Amino acid sequence: MMVFNQLKKYAPLLFLFVLISCNKTDWNENFKEKEKTPFGNYIIYNEASALFKDYEVTLLKENIYDYLLFDSDLDSTKIQNYVCIKHSGYKYSNEGVTELLDFVSKGNNVFLAFNHFKDTLQASLKFTTNNLDEKIFLVKDLKKLKGTFELNNDQFSKTSFTFDRNIRRNYFLQYNKNSTNVLGTIEVDGEKVPNFVKIHHGKGAFYLHTQPIAFTNYNLLNGRETYAANVFSYLPNAAILWDPHIKSSKYSEKKEDSTNVFKFFLEHQTLTWFLFVSLVGLLLFMIFNARRKQRPIPIIEPLKNSTVAFTQTIANLYLKEQDHKNLVDKKIGYFLEKVRSRYLLNTTNLNADFIEKLAAKSGNELQRTKYLINTIITLNKRTESSEEELVVLHKMIEKFLKN
Repeated sequence: MMVFNQLKKYAPLLFLFVLISCNKTDWNENFKEKEKTPFGNYIIYNEASALFKDYEVTLLKENIYDYLLFDSDLDSTKIQNYVCIKHSGYKYSNEGVTELLDFVSKGNNVFLAFNHFKDTLQASLKFTTNNLDEKIFLVKDLKKLKGTFELNNDQFSKTSFTFDRNIRRNYFLQYNKNSTNVLGTIEVDGEKVPNFVKIHHGKGAFYLHTQPIAFTNYNLLNGRETYAANVFSYLPNAAILWDPHIKSSKYSEKKEDSTNVFKFFLEHQTLTWFLFVSLVGLLLFMIFNARRKQRPIPIIEPLKNSTVAFTQTIANLYLKEQDHKNLVDKKIGYFLEKVRSRYLLNTTNLNADFIEKLAAKSGNELQRTKYLINTIITLNKRTESSEEELVVLHKMIEKFLKN
């Protein structure tokens, strides 16, 4: 493997582009091979042949499942490396994952750099990942994410690479230690955790990386291109299948219905237009006919609950008339009714025995209960009450019932 000497020619151009067009730069992560934006894969895609100069590089134009199963003429005696750098591997079908596993088991190798790996692949290779920043999507939030990468190799052990944005704390959480080698790490909360592993499968191996952003245009600047070169140096010397992941499979998990009437129409341009015009005409007829004939549906307002408003009006009336004694009596009656219904106690005789039972059932202190009942007895005997006494009684009752 060669170091990214070819990539250095892009550095001044890309750096200048970022500086002079900050307001127009698209900082979204697209991982597209034709995009020259910071987080596209334009450089690494176009330099694949130079990167693997001694080996043939095939840029796939179809889904890997279709290529392996139908469109390729693979030589079983020659080893190949399959490379894909994308946001996720969800574009693989379950059948595609199975075919990829079979491809590796025959002695080939697969390099995948994803933020999210397909569940079926994780289950087959017995690994899980943990992404502490999986809920961060906005550019301004991603800009704050930084990380330091290292590779577990004597040749690279003294070198670390710091990436200054969009580096999620994404790493391998669980894996089979018997079949997995940790090739690289990322520092998360002061601890170095694996972000680049090699998982042996059959005669070949999967090379999995949890930070595809490290291979984008922006991160192939200022010496960081060396990290990408070092990562690819782990791949065996072999021909490359480079997957731009542009299409879903045309064959996987699809069962065509040969009796489908629409299929016959769609195979002939004239019948296709006839079908299209007919459907549009039918839709317009339904819209205008329904508007002309359908009766308007009256809006029935739901009945309003006026109990609270009525209670508020009555209370305001008593307060306005300064009839505090009346409100005190009603408050006492309200409290005693609550005691009867909630604690099933007879409130006819508010004696010491009643106070002890009420304190026990309500969970309030005996002294507080005694003070409340004595206050009620005192206010009940009076012919008049002040506003202060009403307020104190109200607070005592509310605090008692909340316990």
